[in-house]
Amino acid sequence: MHLLSFLSLIILSAILPHVVSGKKFRWCTLSDGEQRKCSHLARTLQSLLPSNDQFSRVSCVRAHNTQDCMSKIRGNKADAVSLDAGDVYTAVRLYNLAVVAKEQHAEGSCVFAVAVARRGTLSINYLKGIRSCHNGARWTSGWNIPLGFLLSKNLLLWDEEQPLAKVVSTYFNVSCIPGIGVSTPNLCELCQGPKSYVREKNHFCETSSNEPFSYSDGAFRCLKNGAGDVAFTDHFAIMDVPDSELDQFELLCRDGSTASLKSYRTCNLGQGPSKGIVTRWHMQRVTKKFLTLIQNLFGRSGRQNRRLNLFSSEPYGGQNLLFLDSTQGLQVVEEELEMTAILGLDYVALLRGLGHEGISMDHSVIRWCCISSAELRKCENWALSVRSDPLVCVQATSLTGCIEMIKSNEADAVTLDATHAYIAGKCGLQPATVEYWGEGSDCLSDPMKLLHRVSEKGFPSLYALAVTKKSMKAVTLIDLTGRRSCHGSMYSPAGWLLLSKYTVRAPINETWDCDINSAYEKYFWKGCMPGADDGLCKVCVGWEEGGRVNGRCAANHDERYYGNMGALRCLVGDPSGRSYGDVAFLEHHSLLNNIANMESSGWAFGYSASDFELLCPNGERVPLTEWETCNLGVIPPNVVMTRPVITARIQDFLMKSQEFLKKDEDTTFQLFKTVKPNEDDLLFKDSTSCLLPVGHLTLQDILGESFMQLADSVFDCTNAGILDFCNTDICADRRNLYA
Repeated sequence: MHLLSFLSLIILSAILPHVVSGKKFRWCTLSDGEQRKCSHLARTLQSLLPSNDQFSRVSCVRAHNTQDCMSKIRGNKADAVSLDAGDVYTAVRLYNLAVVAKEQHAEGSCVFAVAVARRGTLSINYLKGIRSCHNGARWTSGWNIPLGFLLSKNLLLWDEEQPLAKVVSTYFNVSCIPGIGVSTPNLCELCQGPKSYVREKNHFCETSSNEPFSYSDGAFRCLKNGAGDVAFTDHFAIMDVPDSELDQFELLCRDGSTASLKSYRTCNLGQGPSKGIVTRWHMQRVTKKFLTLIQNLFGRSGRQNRRLNLFSSEPYGGQNLLFLDSTQGLQVVEEELEMTAILGLDYVALLRGLGHEGISMDHSVIRWCCISSAELRKCENWALSVRSDPLVCVQATSLTGCIEMIKSNEADAVTLDATHAYIAGKCGLQPATVEYWGEGSDCLSDPMKLLHRVSEKGFPSLYALAVTKKSMKAVTLIDLTGRRSCHGSMYSPAGWLLLSKYTVRAPINETWDCDINSAYEKYFWKGCMPGADDGLCKVCVGWEEGGRVNGRCAANHDERYYGNMGALRCLVGDPSGRSYGDVAFLEHHSLLNNIANMESSGWAFGYSASDFELLCPNGERVPLTEWETCNLGVIPPNVVMTRPVITARIQDFLMKSQEFLKKDEDTTFQLFKTVKPNEDDLLFKDSTSCLLPVGHLTLQDILGESFMQLADSVFDCTNAGILDFCNTDICADRRNLYA
């Protein structure tokens, strides 16, 4: 018996290589044109490779549509296919397939999603009731990015109690959205594919080349043929439009304007990842080897590309067959990469926001980001007080940490000061509401009416101040070099950005350094700037528990010198009377109250407003009450920032929340006030009277041109780790790997 087993093992070992090499690698095709191109590829490989090569025999498996391809690959009836990024996500999440490569184009691995219309007919803000053409359901440029944009601008209203497709079907009149299914017939009404009761012959409204209005070129064809009024497609579909047609069509831009088809880089609805190649998990290595082989042979610089051009479809009577014709090369991805590393943080968050994995618990709650235990307590009280809307409180260690969590879909919203809002905007987040710092009586009117008024006259603003003790006679703003400094936090408008104009970036400062973080380190002797390093953390105190100091120099309320109250504490010293600072940089709001509260909180005794003075840009010193004429600049309002796709939901939640709390006479919770005297500006600034929806305002409208210009000039050469994190997203990388 053992001898038979041994002989069987020898025979099996001898024939196994022939069995493996005899198995065909199977590519899934979606049209007759793809079948022809794939068959040509198979024949050419057979003629070039030795008969014992594992890729000398390639089979082309015809599928009905992209979902059929995914099913065939999962069921071991095919091995690989190139899919739109939206379908790549579906293939991984729902079909348990793996991504092995991405298509690379001249501008990287991303595509611009564009809305195209006949010249002079439409604006992006007025699409309700028109006829629409889309390259594919749940595809990047035809569905995900356009709908994400419409939702972010509150142009499309979705309460998530019904399928998104149903909402889209009531927004547009009729459409062609290949692959959408039969549940919403008007979304297929414009399609022209052949109809049949036999499934293999029915291509109506399918993601297949047999549906004339499918894919990016098909969506544009739908518009050109007069079937639709607008086409949602990618920029590849319009790159080769003949000059004779250029004047007939135009792009619809995000701001409501229009532009020529050549302007897709600046006039688009957003960027998303291009196509990717998927296979079964255990076939990853084989598929990567196959892709590397065919690219080396038939790619742009392939040794045999005269016999077959991998990225050309013209000889086979079609466009974008197997791969997009604009593909410059295939980038093989590393194994075990997270989906966010393949498709990008923003895109994956968008897909989840659109319900690509179904509507989960995350869609029914608002996850508010807090930066300290004090904020977390207030947030939890808020959640208990607002009984109509579910609120969950999550915690980061800083405002930049909140930005990272929101971008990574681990939180939904946070209130940010102007500098952090600028950073969040660079990270792809969007404003939902704005803090209004005017009179409380103004908020009794309609929020949109008040917003219209302040957008014309400007938002009520705060002032950035430099404060010192009256007894420190030698301290002036003109020369603070070598002084001990107290800052609300790193990146704060008053204590970091606006301050730079009068210190490290002042015309008379010969020690100016492009990176203002390192410049501050050299400029001041020592100080406390929560979130900074080295010398600017030396006088920070953190908080004590059990004889140990925790949270020292943390950019949150756990550092007792954090924020406006913290900078003031740093200036006056600890309760024993020991002084740590010569000058404090803070905001004028609540300053007088904070001075008065120092005694009641037990922090310092005997201080009044007359014990302090302001440092003016002209070198003078004046009483605290003269902040309107002696300041470092105007601070724009704080902004609630979130991901674009859920902007309307966050805005709706906040408007309902403040309205509910205003009417509920039984609640003692106040959204814009801090109860404890030793705490301030938790979740929202204490000077806030109400929140206003952003409406049509952009972040630049809110922050102002001068503030944006200053921030641009500083961050052009100042290292910020959060921006490095944001710029790792795949569509922020413009490198051409095949240049």
